[in-house]
Amino acid sequence: MASSAKKRAVGLGKNPEESENSSDENPEGDGDSGEEDSEASEEEINEEVMVDFEAHAISNNDFDGVKRLLHQLFLKAHVNTSEMTDLIIQQNHLGSVIKQAEVPEDSDDDDPDEVFGFITMLNLTERKDVQCVEELKELIVDQCEKNSTNSVTEQLEQFLNDASKPVGLLLSERFINVPPQIALPLHKQLQEEIAEAQRTNMPSGKCHYCLMISKTCKEANRSIPSRGGAPKDEYLFVNAEEEFFCEQAILKFNYSVQEDADTCLSGRWSFDDVPMKPFRTVMLIPADRMPAIMTKLKEYLTV
Repeated sequence: MASSAKKRAVGLGKNPEESENSSDENPEGDGDSGEEDSEASEEEINEEVMVDFEAHAISNNDFDGVKRLLHQLFLKAHVNTSEMTDLIIQQNHLGSVIKQAEVPEDSDDDDPDEVFGFITMLNLTERKDVQCVEELKELIVDQCEKNSTNSVTEQLEQFLNDASKPVGLLLSERFINVPPQIALPLHKQLQEEIAEAQRTNMPSGKCHYCLMISKTCKEANRSIPSRGGAPKDEYLFVNAEEEFFCEQAILKFNYSVQEDADTCLSGRWSFDDVPMKPFRTVMLIPADRMPAIMTKLKEYLTV
């Protein structure tokens, strides 16, 4: 294990070299060769291999990887992901990046330190004067106004503007083929780091609420009411474990990102061959409900 590793998690998943582009269209081709390439690609996608992952402290070397995963979340939204990545790296006492534990010598991967996921918490109240934080707040309030009721929007603004009860942005992003089993040790590690940061008065340690923006999706042939959203069981969480966070949320709403169309959640992307439309689910969770969520995660991910 590398010296900077904090914690190790092992999961069964598809080859991580395929993870970033797991939903891309097939390469161009025609005739029989195109069909053969398609069949070969199908076999590769369906093949599962054992992969060891390690969790490392976030460093400057992880800038591109973290920013790429932030883009996966925010897509074309007007949020300065470069500045947000800088904030995440600056407060590296919180959070981890996921990397492959051992890269085979004959691997075609040019970057053995590639980031396959990360987790952290940013205190939005402490960072209220930072551009990317203000852009984030504007994004979610604007989407709330468009996709929820006036009362929910008013509540959201009250939570975000109450300096006496800080709100932290909980970010947990990974490539789609990284297995969910890795989430439990990462979240547990983060909760321990948050407790230590609060004890020592480090940045982002004291958060009364956690704000999450989860990647979700819904069957393309189902319509959604213009205001108030749809029943939660109509939405599927790309990171399956985040449904447990949603269950404990005191405020939540959904908004479509179909027009932004990222590579992981657009085009032919589907669950069980059912075409899906991509959404984002915004939720606000009281920090004191995290122990209950961790218990649920343990039950779900260790079955």
